[in-house]
Amino acid sequence: MPKSLKEWAKHAPKATICGEVEYSADTQYAQSVYLKNVFLIRKSRKIPIEHVRAFLKEKKSLRAGTVLVLSGRLQPVPKPRNPGEFDSAGYYAAQHIFYNLKEGVIQKESKDYAPWKQFLQKLRAALAESLQRCAGRQAPVFEAVVLGEKQDLEPEQKLLYQMGGISHVMAISGLHISILGMGLFGLLRKTGMGNGAAGVLAFCVMLSYGRMTGSSLSALRAVCMFLVSVGAKICGRIYDMPTALALAAILTIMESPASICNCAFLLSFGAVLGLGTFVPVLEEILGVKHKIWSLLISSAGVQIFTLPVSLYFFGEVSLAGIFLNLAVLPTVGAVLVSGSVAAALGLFWPAVSKIVVFPGRCLLEVYEWLCRWAGRLPFCTWVAGRPGLWQILVYYLVLGAILLFLPKMQKKSQWLRRLILGAGLGAAAVILSWRPAAGFGITCLDVGQGDASVVKTAEGAHILIDGGSSNKSALGQYQLLPYLKSEGISYLEGIFISHTDEDHISGVRELLQLMGKGLTSVRAGMLVLPEWSQEPEAYKELCALAKQAGVSVARVSAGDRFSLGSVSAEVLWPEAGATGENVNEEAMVLRLSYGAFAALFTGDIGLETEERLLEKGRLTDVDFLKVAHHGSRHSTGEAFLAAVQPETAAVSASASNTYGHPSKETLERLKAAGTKVWCTKDCGAVTLTVREDRVRVEGFLEEEG
Repeated sequence: MPKSLKEWAKHAPKATICGEVEYSADTQYAQSVYLKNVFLIRKSRKIPIEHVRAFLKEKKSLRAGTVLVLSGRLQPVPKPRNPGEFDSAGYYAAQHIFYNLKEGVIQKESKDYAPWKQFLQKLRAALAESLQRCAGRQAPVFEAVVLGEKQDLEPEQKLLYQMGGISHVMAISGLHISILGMGLFGLLRKTGMGNGAAGVLAFCVMLSYGRMTGSSLSALRAVCMFLVSVGAKICGRIYDMPTALALAAILTIMESPASICNCAFLLSFGAVLGLGTFVPVLEEILGVKHKIWSLLISSAGVQIFTLPVSLYFFGEVSLAGIFLNLAVLPTVGAVLVSGSVAAALGLFWPAVSKIVVFPGRCLLEVYEWLCRWAGRLPFCTWVAGRPGLWQILVYYLVLGAILLFLPKMQKKSQWLRRLILGAGLGAAAVILSWRPAAGFGITCLDVGQGDASVVKTAEGAHILIDGGSSNKSALGQYQLLPYLKSEGISYLEGIFISHTDEDHISGVRELLQLMGKGLTSVRAGMLVLPEWSQEPEAYKELCALAKQAGVSVARVSAGDRFSLGSVSAEVLWPEAGATGENVNEEAMVLRLSYGAFAALFTGDIGLETEERLLEKGRLTDVDFLKVAHHGSRHSTGEAFLAAVQPETAAVSASASNTYGHPSKETLERLKAAGTKVWCTKDCGAVTLTVREDRVRVEGFLEEEG
């Protein structure tokens, strides 16, 4: 993107743009419109900015192909602000979308539109409504399977399929194109059409189907390979999978170079490549003959081949999925066919569509039951963390050696080949999951207007201190869990809650709910709360959720201590007998010690509690301070700073907060005390590492850019 445009969007975000409607969709809070061939109108100039995703203030029915002139706030697509967080910028870059238009207002709208595109959109909406009428509770899953529409999926449904390792059934892929496309091709051939006419018509239908379902990377790959397959039949040639795959990859990258870094691209192409190259080698070495064993090896082989990609983007991989796919892969075609036929019939004969969709509904219920059962198993998923690029390279070098040399060892003992295969795969997995000793570390996550800190000990123990936000929903699913998984953290020794304000517990509450339902592989040993005689409803709710999740509850007050290997934790506040009426002033204050290094976490305490801690002589020199109350001017007083004398401090606050956090007064007091301040609203997650008495602090956004 032009540098001048980036600078302009940063310093003068109010903009007027002109672009053509590709399609629109309803989000939770607004209507989003995807515009292509967009120009920024700046005085008499028109600056091209490729595609833009616009969020409208008022919802409006828009036809595909309509040209709009809109005004609003032009902003770059946000980058992730925490390790492991979903990379929206990378995802939309593959679609040539680099900017969002917020609070969009339509100024002008053309009367012309694209009839065929609009027909496909209306057809998609009609089919979705048809599925909603006939498929009942499973309608959102059918919409994902048949139409690629995941907007209506419940978060619990998404997590269930992810835990079970079968979320691929909800992606438009080669399976869809193979069943629908080849089925149509065969049907047209039986009507008397020649290969050429049937192939061209089938390809056009599949291309339209791909566009209707959102033109996902996996769908485009499948359509391209379908074209090569049909072309081979027309020309009387043999279909070559590697050639078709290579052609699809080249065309995709030519159209969108950013796709090469996209998770969907890597997994889709990687799965097909593994199925065509690695799986046959496994079957030959293992001597697989039975169909069931062949399915198992195919599922495991694809998982092994795409393992680095899965770990890099998600930090975990479903082990249960290898076995669950034995039930899913042979039957998912029936789900697709029953859903597709029912959706079409529902446009004309709703009563019949309910009968047709019934077998697919039964299968989806079985899938969910299997995923719930698998989610309760301790080995359901493997949380290994995000590997480094060198680890990924070594892994694929090992796989390459297996593919290159083992098939040539025909004269060797079969058991020797199997031994070498197992040893090679085992060594590759160990290398991929190896994580160097990081020493003691604290990461203050960017959770908007809230608090969440993860502490790592040199021995590999982990605790979470608070976890909530007042302006980010689903914090547990989209920030906390991705971070933990990317770091290879599957177990938290303790979750410490300073107090029960929403901006400190919303994500923790969500984590406990997911643990209780078996929807996450991350577990916790203990929930630690301040001991209050009057427990608010939020306090009681956390305790109840902890019990359901099998997490013990500890209530603490000043003087209580915990030991986490080389790290000791001491509770400085509240006093025994605290009521909890003022949750801020009676919040837990926690001091962590690691050798000569000390850190202080102060929740949302104010000047009043600081004075009382000073009176009782509980405040001593620390190296790191988690600034109280998001940098409020009513906290972190001069006397307090004179006692603790922190070298480094972190403030957790949102860039959009209306409280003025962090306040200028607090920042000036910290500066006067000689403290280096890091704020999450400026640098994203803040990570402090202590290794051999050396302290290093870095912001995630600074590290990335």
